[in-house]
Amino acid sequence: MKHVDYIIVGNGLASIAFCEKLRLHDKSFVVFDNQSQQSSKVAAGLYNPVVLKRFTKVWKAKFLLELAIPKYKTLEDLLNVKLVYKRPVYRRFISIEEQNDWFTASDKPILGDFLSTSLIKNENPSIDAEFGFGEVLHSGRVNTTQLIESYTEFLKLNDQLINESFEYEQLKIQKNILQYKNLSSTYIVFAEGFGIKKNPFFNTLPLNGTKGEMLTIKAPNLKMNFILKSSVFIAPLENDLYWVGATYEWEDKTHAITSEGKEELIQKLKKIINCDFEVVHQVAGIRPTTKDRRPLVGAHQTHKNMFVLNGLGTRGVMMSPFVAEQLYDYIENDTALDKEIDIKRCQ
Repeated sequence: MKHVDYIIVGNGLASIAFCEKLRLHDKSFVVFDNQSQQSSKVAAGLYNPVVLKRFTKVWKAKFLLELAIPKYKTLEDLLNVKLVYKRPVYRRFISIEEQNDWFTASDKPILGDFLSTSLIKNENPSIDAEFGFGEVLHSGRVNTTQLIESYTEFLKLNDQLINESFEYEQLKIQKNILQYKNLSSTYIVFAEGFGIKKNPFFNTLPLNGTKGEMLTIKAPNLKMNFILKSSVFIAPLENDLYWVGATYEWEDKTHAITSEGKEELIQKLKKIINCDFEVVHQVAGIRPTTKDRRPLVGAHQTHKNMFVLNGLGTRGVMMSPFVAEQLYDYIENDTALDKEIDIKRCQ
């Protein structure tokens, strides 16, 4: 029977960040992944320190960014791929009142580091923005699809990936050891995203799950090198391709794309840009969201060698390195978790 220090269930952003902590400290591990959860793969990977709908700062924004971006740079070197694209987010104004709201928010000390006080005039004829833009600083995009694909290959090369569903009923729990088929481990970490709903050990946690549909469009005349936020986000990719998203659906919990989602995004897009475009791809995923917008991290109430790492919602790029460090130090160094992410708040 093969023994590892950790079994990790799931292979999204949180899992990758935790695996990197394990590698850094020479811990042995395997990762179970059946590709059933799509939220990290289909996300745009935007990192943005401001909630632009309400002009409020993302929780721990400055600290999270200072921790996260160097981690992704390290992954670029490890995987020999480009992941981090530093790009400004431009908030499109639709009125003088919105401009005034922006400048009022930018005067607040808590937002001063992130909101530019300069009004940017629209000089792109393909964008309808007569009232201009406000610029969000310290923003950009991480290519999460490339990250997960490349990290999956890295795990395969190192014989650390088990490409199958985890069968919970096969897990035998003892005080100091866990047994699963031909494996034994000291600890197990569930980082399954919305898949946690099928997990008998953590399925009572208040994770809601919000479906989002996204489009990739080809727009040769758009020529946009920034991330545009209006009723939807538009993010430049490569080769005249742009990511457009996303919808928010609270009832449908499937990964199926819909004509309704596509039409909603197209209609919103047509109110922002006036050039021709072609939809070349459509995807859907379930965001692992919580009501208080805080991650779910911690140990099982009964089984103290069993842990959860989940609930990153729309902020996975920014939050995953932080929650991974929190959980690692909690397990290995007996350090207390940040109270706002500890699942004890839900019990």
